[in-house]
Amino acid sequence: MKSLPFVLTATLLAVIIALPHSHPFASVSARDSADSLRQLEGEFMKAAAEHGSAGYMSYYADDSVELPNGGPIIQGKVNIAKRMGFLDQKDNHLTWTPVGADLSASGDLGYTYGTFEFRSKNRDGKPVLDHGKYTSVWKKQKDGSWKVVLDMGSASPEAAR
Repeated sequence: MKSLPFVLTATLLAVIIALPHSHPFASVSARDSADSLRQLEGEFMKAAAEHGSAGYMSYYADDSVELPNGGPIIQGKVNIAKRMGFLDQKDNHLTWTPVGADLSASGDLGYTYGTFEFRSKNRDGKPVLDHGKYTSVWKKQKDGSWKVVLDMGSASPEAAR
């Protein structure tokens, strides 16, 4: 019976060695970093510029939340999409520049923030420029893609410098 603890210990050690090494961050790939979120913001903006509201909304999770400046909270991608049709008008151009980003230690949640500009024309056809700041919270989805789950913006009285 003295050999039973030795056999159990040896077996446990063999199982530990045979198992693939796991680490709490093993699911985080080299692609998942603050820099990758900044790059994703660029792809997001390009999709909006090329495909309007459909391109913009393709980066939102189904359960996303929008906190528009001066407006009520909008819950759900379907409801947010109802208010994004202005991106389909040819004189409207939304651009943004990420200034910062970070990723959680678990690698499944991150945020970006920066400045935005919205160029349009008023009823008289004169150019209008609105600008402000934004924050987007990104969450890694089950399929490995990143989607916006919370987005908020606030107008600024002057263009950010």
